[in-house]
Amino acid sequence: MTDFAARAADLITDADRALVRTVDGLGDAAYAEPSLLPGWSRAHVVAHLALNAEALAGVLRGAHVGTPQPMYASAQHRDSDIEHLAAQPAQALRDRLLASTTEFEQAMRAMHDNDWDGRFERAPDGPDFAVATIPLMRVREVEIHHADLDAGYTAADWSEDFVVLLLESMTRRPYPTPFTVLATDLDRSWHYGERGPGAPDEPLVIGGAAALAWWLTGRGSGEGVTCEAGALPRVESW
Repeated sequence: MTDFAARAADLITDADRALVRTVDGLGDAAYAEPSLLPGWSRAHVVAHLALNAEALAGVLRGAHVGTPQPMYASAQHRDSDIEHLAAQPAQALRDRLLASTTEFEQAMRAMHDNDWDGRFERAPDGPDFAVATIPLMRVREVEIHHADLDAGYTAADWSEDFVVLLLESMTRRPYPTPFTVLATDLDRSWHYGERGPGAPDEPLVIGGAAALAWWLTGRGSGEGVTCEAGALPRVESW
């Protein structure tokens, strides 16, 4: 297991518990209200999180027994399953989410060291990913989409360990132009994007670590974040 994977795995149980507490605390009518994700209600977010846990648990079980399997039968199946589950009664969503987090954590605990060496597809004939990235994938899904529920939990509630992990992992994404971020509360900086020979100095984006991490996922409008060069660099939504 990589360093990223081990650090992410250590965060999953607490992240799951916090998510389940928030979801259990929602009134039934609140599930139909909008989330922060365009076009998705809170029920859609909860359904996605439950199905994502089940899909990744299936990938882990396949890796454990030496029979690789994709996360989803197809992108269309993934989308239709989310729509179907989101339409179920609130209690069914609560129960499915809790069961799925347990299923995922059990599958992860069953893994042996060499089980993490393989690769898997998101859908058949699609791009493949290292099995060792799954803990990072899952903890980002849980923490970011927990905040997307718009139910009282925000990026400000993320642990410092998760914020640092997210800021580090986001350096691996492509960006239209290079830039550097400085987390003023941690006195740490990270570089994003590729800088070509002779390129001008990179813009410096400054803010608290959690605000920077939220902005880097493409959310909000840059609240709590400033750029010394003026306008903030463009980032894609995660």
